[in-house]
Amino acid sequence: MTEPPAGPGTAIATQPTPSPNQPVRRPSLDAYRGWVMFLMMAEVLHLPQVAEQFPQQRWWQWIAFHTSHVAWVGCSLHDLIQPSFSFLVGVALPFSLASRYARGQSFRLALGHAMWRAMALVGLGVLLRSFGKLQIYWTFEDTLSQIGLGYLFLFLLGHASPRLQWGMLGLILVGYWLAFACYPLPAANFPYEQVGITRDWQTEHQLRGFAGHWNKNTNAAWAADRWLLNQFPRESPFVANRGGYATLSFIPTLGTMLLGLIAGRWLRGGGTDPRKLGWLAAAGFVGIASGWMLNACGVCPLVKRIWTPSWVLYSGGWCFVILSVIWAICEVGGWHRWAFPLIVVGANSIGIYCLVSLTDGYLHRFLVADAAPTALGALGPAGRSLLAGSVMLVLYWSVLYFMYRRRIFLRI
Repeated sequence: MTEPPAGPGTAIATQPTPSPNQPVRRPSLDAYRGWVMFLMMAEVLHLPQVAEQFPQQRWWQWIAFHTSHVAWVGCSLHDLIQPSFSFLVGVALPFSLASRYARGQSFRLALGHAMWRAMALVGLGVLLRSFGKLQIYWTFEDTLSQIGLGYLFLFLLGHASPRLQWGMLGLILVGYWLAFACYPLPAANFPYEQVGITRDWQTEHQLRGFAGHWNKNTNAAWAADRWLLNQFPRESPFVANRGGYATLSFIPTLGTMLLGLIAGRWLRGGGTDPRKLGWLAAAGFVGIASGWMLNACGVCPLVKRIWTPSWVLYSGGWCFVILSVIWAICEVGGWHRWAFPLIVVGANSIGIYCLVSLTDGYLHRFLVADAAPTALGALGPAGRSLLAGSVMLVLYWSVLYFMYRRRIFLRI
């Protein structure tokens, strides 16, 4: 059996039966990965744009909210995609290490592979973000780059004791909170417009008082990027990220991966499935409650875009809950067949990640504007967009199924 997945792009359910000294694959992990990838694929439906055509219908507005990122504070279903990526990297690591060492691989070789994987993830992230640009677009806030920047640390912590893992998680959360809390608030005459913050944004989303330390493009991570990203060749000097994302978010993202590592250690350890389910559910409740409380009490806002410590706990809690539900269905209940469409997606998640990133805009525009026959004009913009997105989903899944049937898997 090849190694279990250690990231969003490893194959899952098409390997030979494992030998007795190797860990058994868990369909629950495969199903979770496929579900996350499907949520990302569903972006091709452009549901928030479709919802703009129906401003009076509440259910369309609910769909729009949960298929797009929140502006700053808060959480939608769409916001849980990237944390789930990161969490699953951690969950998979104990299985991956066990598989490698069961095959007789040395620590040195495993370390070399971890270093290569980390660099490859960062490089692929930069490459995808540079597509269509006049030069390499050196930023590191995308999902792959964030995972890559923290992966080597995760690998090393995967060999540490549980006490050290928990201690490092606490150090990351407290240290990152202090870095923001100690960074000075902007002066009264700060030029907000120059960093992409309009007056409307200040009115609707600007945090006041102590919470202002976590405002968009005036925080510690933004200041670090003002220095770091201008060390690379650029078409123009870096001033701010339009969405408020930052490179240093890889540090608390490592915290999310550590939560996954702890979950993976529980799953691979001894005990009955119901007991493991109880631990996952309890961790989920504690994470959600503590993250929400930190935000509600004004200690640390819940902001995904800069991956605040409260976001690590809150989103990590939801990851535990989702994993516990899928574990209950697949492992405790023994119902696996329903997950086959998700397994097809998860088996080539690096492939679909790249395919969607490179073709979404072009293919959607072609289907909606260039190739739509006159007869579809009666559907209106919303109908044509939904139809085009549905066609794209079918095309993407068909490609994945073709690769799955022929055992073609793209891995890092």
